[in-house]
Amino acid sequence: MLAAAAYHGDSAVLQSAALVCLANGPALLALAVLAMRTAVATAAGLAIALGTLLFAGDIAALSYMGSGLFRMAAPVGGTAIIAGWLMAALAALLPASRD
Repeated sequence: MLAAAAYHGDSAVLQSAALVCLANGPALLALAVLAMRTAVATAAGLAIALGTLLFAGDIAALSYMGSGLFRMAAPVGGTAIIAGWLMAALAALLPASRD
């Protein structure tokens, strides 16, 4: 929806939010499968999902309502996304811990 809104509204800000969502979506699907092997993948998926919601939600709220979700929501969300990707890399390198 954000991609369509960005296109039809000619909004570079909404396009940024849409790209973050589209980039992290496939990673979340892969982490859901990997979560069956290791708890680190579960933590990574939660961090990426929460970060994406905060980052994209703050940008969309700013665009539509004129103010963000809360002060520092986008930077906190971006940091959570980065931390989640680092945990995802770690999860890929760790041996399976669940049966």
